[in-house]
Amino acid sequence: MSDDKNKVTDKAGEIAKNIWLAGVGAYGKAVDEAQDRLEKAGVETPKLFRDLVKAGTALEEEAKDALHASQAARSSVEERIGRVRENFQLQRPARGEDLLALHEKIDRIGNQLSELTTALTEQGVLKPSRSRSGTKKKSAAKKSGARKKAAGSKATASTKTAPKARAKPAGRKPAPKSRARKSKS
Repeated sequence: MSDDKNKVTDKAGEIAKNIWLAGVGAYGKAVDEAQDRLEKAGVETPKLFRDLVKAGTALEEEAKDALHASQAARSSVEERIGRVRENFQLQRPARGEDLLALHEKIDRIGNQLSELTTALTEQGVLKPSRSRSGTKKKSAAKKSGARKKAAGSKATASTKTAPKARAKPAGRKPAPKSRARKSKS
């Protein structure tokens, strides 16, 4: 039995030696692969870096072109807006003083119109209107006060001019409505 024991021991020793050699071989192979990868990384890294720099440069140029295009479009729009403002004289919004001056001009024109109407009526060119002339003057004064208040508060109110007097030919009366209906029948 000692012979069998020696064979088993020899066999076990051989298996242990093979396991040991397999471990050393695996270690050696891992070291070789690591060195190969390190060498490839040393060669490939500069190439990869150069490729990334090239791609970054192309993107930077595209971004600059897009930025210049947007700035050109913006300045073009601003120029157009400036021309429109110049054409319509909208360089600044209307102020309260401007509105007040406008209302005063409208009131002066209304007063001149009333004076002209009165003068033409006195000369007989116009017939006196049926409305009360005193009421017109009071109404115009009330409107003027309301306009001044609106201009002072910078509120935009619709402006109305004084009522216009219609010129009627002298000596001519319109036919009564009842006669006009009968004559049309």
